[in-house]
Amino acid sequence: MTPDLTAASAFVAATGFELAEVTGTRVTGHVEVGPQRHTPWGVVHGGVYCTIVEGAASVGASAAVVERGQFAVGVNNSTDFLRPMTAGRLDVLAEPVQQGKTLQLWLVTLTREDGKIAARGQVRLQNVPLPGS
Repeated sequence: MTPDLTAASAFVAATGFELAEVTGTRVTGHVEVGPQRHTPWGVVHGGVYCTIVEGAASVGASAAVVERGQFAVGVNNSTDFLRPMTAGRLDVLAEPVQQGKTLQLWLVTLTREDGKIAARGQVRLQNVPLPGS
């Protein structure tokens, strides 16, 4: 069974993250942020950024190994929040830094409409057998 790698989980979908391109070497998409994703202080919650970073890296890393009967699970997520956001579009780009037999490392950037990076994250993932394999 080959899963639909472009279908977001309900958890990731709650962030508003929309995938545009998914390959084993590149994931793109975007998210519109606003008050529905704010902290009590009126800025986008860091958990939204972490979820998008992990989601983009996981989908790309899984696409890279699905033909081997595997998918990728995050084992470490380090996300940096560089600029606060209140509302607007963030473009998402995820690309691998390293892809090995058992581990992968992906870098994900979330860029504002003015070209400045709002957040960036690095996710280490382990390649594991697909359930039922």
